[in-house]
Amino acid sequence: MSDSLAVEAQGLVKHFTSRKSVTKAVDGIDLSIAEGSVFGLLGPNGAGKTTVVRMLATLLRPDAGTARVLGHDVVRDADAVRSAVGLTGQYASVDEDLTGTENLLMLARLYGFAPAAARRRTQGLLEAFDLADAGARQVKTYSGGMRRRIDLAASLVLAPRVLFLDEPTTGLDPRSRNQVWDIVRVLVEDGATVLLTTQYLDEADQLADRIAVIDHGRSIAEGTASELKRSVGEGAVHLRVAEVADRVKAAEITERLLGAEVTLGSDPHALSARVPDEGTDAVAGLLPALADAGIAVPEFSLGQPSLDEVFLALTGQPLPDDEPAGGTSSAPGQRETSEAPR
Repeated sequence: MSDSLAVEAQGLVKHFTSRKSVTKAVDGIDLSIAEGSVFGLLGPNGAGKTTVVRMLATLLRPDAGTARVLGHDVVRDADAVRSAVGLTGQYASVDEDLTGTENLLMLARLYGFAPAAARRRTQGLLEAFDLADAGARQVKTYSGGMRRRIDLAASLVLAPRVLFLDEPTTGLDPRSRNQVWDIVRVLVEDGATVLLTTQYLDEADQLADRIAVIDHGRSIAEGTASELKRSVGEGAVHLRVAEVADRVKAAEITERLLGAEVTLGSDPHALSARVPDEGTDAVAGLLPALADAGIAVPEFSLGQPSLDEVFLALTGQPLPDDEPAGGTSSAPGQRETSEAPR
């Protein structure tokens, strides 16, 4: 393993079985994650993101392949891996009947902190995560954003060098998501390495130094956000029509002029299209053509493709806008073919 890599995996494979079938949830994933960086695993529910994290965190034993975290093999040196990593999953990992302070104190004592040191560490984390005023309240009274912050605080009691964040902002409102993003940035500035799984395109764009797009258990592309965007074309055109009834006609004109498939956004006024290299000159004629057709276009922009368009180009389907909290990579009624290391 390279000295500069915090996580390195080769050919990771994991199966889940039911009475009637075997599903390969992870199918030969390779990863190289530099120390002090944020690496994003981007993909839809069921793509295998959580399974990858659980193998790297020693909660699942790989069926094939190898992985090292900070130089420690996740199977042979599982205890050493656990002592160096933190994990925040999709479910709350704290006791909701305890207060925020009691949760962190309990974890610190379990980790071997002396009583006074445990109190200092608990108070420091509550202040760092803006929870000092709520420390005496039961966690079940916390808002969604506060629960995610206390979850993150719990995973940092030992100040891990590598932190696995499995969809940490699923279900949060925009303000709470931004708070979690700010926390991640501070952790990386302090030297931590973060592996982030997400299906939020803007989250990967905002936080990740490098991104691996995975689908059906396989990595289908990897690079920086800019590299991934460039891989599917030099540009994309985005526009909004004034009248919803004009969108279909606008899409037909755009597709004909640019020679590219048009994507209709969730906004009933919006549409976009990747601009092929040979279609760059045609962009200049798009607005006049729409005006000649009597279609008013109050918003028009030309820029890099979005990660949404990257995912669409790579998989043939858009990435869902949201995923139910607690989604997993295994199908209902399936179980792992091997037990997690004890």
